[in-house]
Amino acid sequence: MNKKTTTLIHAAVWLVLFVSPLMTINHEEAFSATRILMFCLPPAMMMAVFYLNYLWLTPRYFIRGNKQIYFTVNILLIVSLGILQHLWIHYAHQLMGDTFPPHRHPDTIMNVFFILRNIFTLGIAAAIATTITLSLRWQASEEARLEAETARTEAELKNLRSQVNPHFLLNTLNNIYALTAFDSAKAQQAIHQLSKMLRHMLYDNQQQTIELKDEVLFMQNYVSLMKLRLPANVDVTFTQNLCSGDVRVAPLIFISLIENAFKHGVSPTEPSFINISITANTQHIECCIENSNFPKTETDRSGHGVGLQQVARRLELTYPGHYHWEKGVSPDGKTYKSVIQIERT
Repeated sequence: MNKKTTTLIHAAVWLVLFVSPLMTINHEEAFSATRILMFCLPPAMMMAVFYLNYLWLTPRYFIRGNKQIYFTVNILLIVSLGILQHLWIHYAHQLMGDTFPPHRHPDTIMNVFFILRNIFTLGIAAAIATTITLSLRWQASEEARLEAETARTEAELKNLRSQVNPHFLLNTLNNIYALTAFDSAKAQQAIHQLSKMLRHMLYDNQQQTIELKDEVLFMQNYVSLMKLRLPANVDVTFTQNLCSGDVRVAPLIFISLIENAFKHGVSPTEPSFINISITANTQHIECCIENSNFPKTETDRSGHGVGLQQVARRLELTYPGHYHWEKGVSPDGKTYKSVIQIERT
């Protein structure tokens, strides 16, 4: 709520409080300055108590922990004004020559009752002012916390996205290095393929979301690059079924899964397979990767699962509560399957 709106709300509330008592004057009573002042004094005192708490007592003493001063000043203020308000109204009635029937003439008990009523009303004004001030402070602190949390999340996402680049490059360059040993022509082709992929990573990776078809093209290029060095016993398939329209996804969110499939799903001697499927409909985006399982030995722990940890963290930061990830090895230990479903919002 901006300052102009807040000012208008304050003005409207106090206008109602000041005008309402005047509406109770019947047509037989004269509108004298004393009578108007008598009716306007209670809301004026409420206003004084309200803004003293709203602008000074609550922020300076209550919020800062000096509650003893806050309550002491408020009690003295409210009791003094409550008594003063009663004395003024009684004096104003005398000035205007108002007379009371014998059964309605205020006695000591009634005087105490009127004073307590005034104190209660002024206390309500102080409580409302303190409540509003505390709620505004809480709202401001909550907004600041959310902004800080958003900034922290954005910074962590940028950091994770920047980590994908060296992690991806490390695996890809290792593959190209292996190619140079037995097929320089394929190595040159791989470098050319890599340049296309780096262009995608350089520009698209800086955005929060990109078109899914562009991400799928990047994944296909990566698979083509990996297939250059695979032996004949490895069967790799890549299928896609994308609905029409603008479907967007976080960049490079699935590439670590494909890297993991090539790392653990390929054997140089035994029959191996990697099946990659990307689908998108009106409800969700799904990436399904299934591969033969050839887990690394304890002596070969390159990577240490950093890629999958990054995927998990990016999913949690980018799609909190809107994704589902199932992954694991089949009961016979021969197949590994990973399925990520992201709800479209």
